[in-house]
Amino acid sequence: MTQIVMSVVLVFSGMAVRAAALPEFTELIENSVPAVVKITTSKTVSGGPSFLDQIPESHRHFFGQPNPRERNARSMGSGFIISSEGHVLTNNHVIDDADEVVVRLFDQRELVAEVVGVDPLSDLALLKIDAKNLPTLSFAPAESLKVGQWVVAIGSPFGLDYSASAGIVSAMGRSISANESSYVPFIQTDVAINPGNSGGPLFNLNGEVVGINSQIYSRSGGSNGLSFSIPADVAQEVVEQLMDDGRVQRGWLGVYITDVNRDLAISFGLDKPMGALVNDVEDESPAQKAGLLPSDIVIEFDGKTVEDSGTLPQLVGRVAPGTEVELTVMRKGKRKTLEVTLAERAGDGSEQSSGKSRHSGALDRLGMKVDDIDSRYRERWKLDGGALVRQVEPNSPAAETGLRPGDVIVQLGHDEVSDADDYRDLSSELKEDKLYPIRFYRRGQPLIRTINIDTE
Repeated sequence: MTQIVMSVVLVFSGMAVRAAALPEFTELIENSVPAVVKITTSKTVSGGPSFLDQIPESHRHFFGQPNPRERNARSMGSGFIISSEGHVLTNNHVIDDADEVVVRLFDQRELVAEVVGVDPLSDLALLKIDAKNLPTLSFAPAESLKVGQWVVAIGSPFGLDYSASAGIVSAMGRSISANESSYVPFIQTDVAINPGNSGGPLFNLNGEVVGINSQIYSRSGGSNGLSFSIPADVAQEVVEQLMDDGRVQRGWLGVYITDVNRDLAISFGLDKPMGALVNDVEDESPAQKAGLLPSDIVIEFDGKTVEDSGTLPQLVGRVAPGTEVELTVMRKGKRKTLEVTLAERAGDGSEQSSGKSRHSGALDRLGMKVDDIDSRYRERWKLDGGALVRQVEPNSPAAETGLRPGDVIVQLGHDEVSDADDYRDLSSELKEDKLYPIRFYRRGQPLIRTINIDTE
């Protein structure tokens, strides 16, 4: 009997110890909430379908020329105050193309914000409101976060002000293809993040900001245990440049890259799959001037190991243009060192400093990101136009069709594709569960296949 009592006591003692080890978030949330803000934006967009859409174009003049249908669209997000003088940090996609940005403070004041600058590649935007002596949040020291640590998110999911959710860091340094150029080594957590949380802070247990909530992985649009945040050290670097110049400068190498699989690793003399395989080198780019060649595998950049193709853009993007760095590559089974002077990435100039982003960083309905083709493709493949595939999401309609980065799409459905904007317009009009022909060039050879937007 005594042994049974002792066993019961030990069981309950163990449960008490485990319960006592769980973190307490109350003080952290109370201290942090006053510096978290809700952001609402508005912009004028074209309205919905009109009865004229059902009338043949040759007969529409009988109905006059009505004014363009427009409506006011509103969206919501989160942010947080980083200076007592009114600087607010949020996601670029929260305020992208907005006509007006309004920041709502904890004391219920609503203030129109000025866009100081944006950086679409990191999905960050810096705002300024006319207020003084505001509560602020501070960033955590670099590299202080570890996998397994508890973290807390505060924001306005679905417009519900100052909602808190907690979880753990499940991975670090994630490169996700939904990000425009994979310049951000995302923090992955299982914290519940939903629409409206974007731009809000992610805290460690000391109440320091370790990340800015940016994206979720979800088929339903809601949280299912995979959320991604921009690391605090990346945010600090972006904020410093936006404060100084209103824009962010990044190094540019000028290569198209892909992952190295097991067979490629063996053929190049590597012990394991690693590095970034160069598919192509842009004309007049720093990479071309340094002697980098297609089929080289970049295994080190500026003394840092390139684990995979997602690592290289992150390393390049954090080095200032004009900096000379060392590249170590595997070429024909041998290591070779090259000196390269990085240039500034095209597109990081006036368009970003104006507070406007031409295109969002998300992949489209077909699972691709495309750009306009340059003169090299026009001359080499004798093309008048087309859309260059930059990224393809695994298991997407584009991937199932067999499209790859480097392909040039010249026809979608029964319409010619003249440029990237033309492709985006056509792809947005495709109906679900219907096959469409898609014609493209690969290495100068024309191919035609079918593509389907599957709803399942």
